[in-house]
Amino acid sequence: MRDVHIVGTGMTRFAKHADRGVRSLSEEAVRESLADASLTADDVGMVFFSNATSGLITGQEMIRGQSALRHTGLLGKPIINTENACASATTAVYLAWMAVSGGACEVALAVGAEKMTHPDKARTFAALGAARDLDELEAADEDPTRSPFMDIYAAKARQFMADTGATAADFAEISVKSHWFAARNPRAQYRTEVSVEEVLASREIASPLTLLMCSPVGDGAAAVVFASDDYVRRHGLADPVRVRAVALTSGMPGGPSAPSRAIAQAYEDSGVDPLDINIAEVHDAAAPAEIIAYEELRLCAPGDGVKLLRDGQTALGGRVPVNTSGGLLSKGHPVGATGCAQVVQITEQLRGRSGERQAEGARLGITHNGGGSLGTDAAAFGVTILEKV
Repeated sequence: MRDVHIVGTGMTRFAKHADRGVRSLSEEAVRESLADASLTADDVGMVFFSNATSGLITGQEMIRGQSALRHTGLLGKPIINTENACASATTAVYLAWMAVSGGACEVALAVGAEKMTHPDKARTFAALGAARDLDELEAADEDPTRSPFMDIYAAKARQFMADTGATAADFAEISVKSHWFAARNPRAQYRTEVSVEEVLASREIASPLTLLMCSPVGDGAAAVVFASDDYVRRHGLADPVRVRAVALTSGMPGGPSAPSRAIAQAYEDSGVDPLDINIAEVHDAAAPAEIIAYEELRLCAPGDGVKLLRDGQTALGGRVPVNTSGGLLSKGHPVGATGCAQVVQITEQLRGRSGERQAEGARLGITHNGGGSLGTDAAAFGVTILEKV
């Protein structure tokens, strides 16, 4: 296996782009990522394109990447379409890394793009609800105007509260922190700071979750350029970030969870001690998920996630700032773009390009991204560990 580096990143603003589709968003992210790498489409050997919901929201199926990238100069390359619920883009990252590390090509591009907004909100939420094993679901009356995954997150939050003493105010603090970061991130969907009181007073979605504790519907795209170590040296590419590990697992109801297996694999493959992680982007589709992720990623001892938050250790200036992008809660969560966007954000932190949100001295970063539901487990889960060169 060859060493692999990230040499370019690109990302649109995440927002409700009423006048833009997957093609327009993809083109912007690809153009920016190639320019950042000082490469052209001709230099790319393989493309991995992530999208989760277009088939159900816009009707574009089967050749989503070829359609979205039609005018980028990338047609003619192998374009592999990946769909893995909210972990679709992490799956594209995994495959692009595998292609370069395994020698299939010298340069690979991972692109994640999603157009989730639609005049009929029920269509969007039906698409999200399809990320479950429908053959195993019991018939249930579900609200077609919101994501069924919020009920899953709410149940996990109630159990976490019972186990650890966490409170709804703690979850509100996560939202406050994420909005503080997003207010300083020009590509975030929500750029207004909020208070604990505002979070707690917002409309209840599923107890203890309120509206401001839940990630929004939005659109966006992100792209990441990977290159072999030899290619980086031969071409003198600037400011590369080393990929220490990428791990991807599928759910296994009744066995060890997909997150636990992906995280263990990433740490084992990279040789990184969890307590050496300096910066993290985690899958906070609902606010409680961030605190749970602290413990999953072993950023603290089991049961100490709430303490890590309350001590300010995951805020800017703390030991391990988490979701300095604003996270899914505030940066936004166009599901097919999220995994790539997390990698973009960590790469920018390691390159020292995050402005007011910059974590001082960040050297090792990690992403944490789940997709879909398989029983009580995630259907897919991916982790990347990146290192400043």
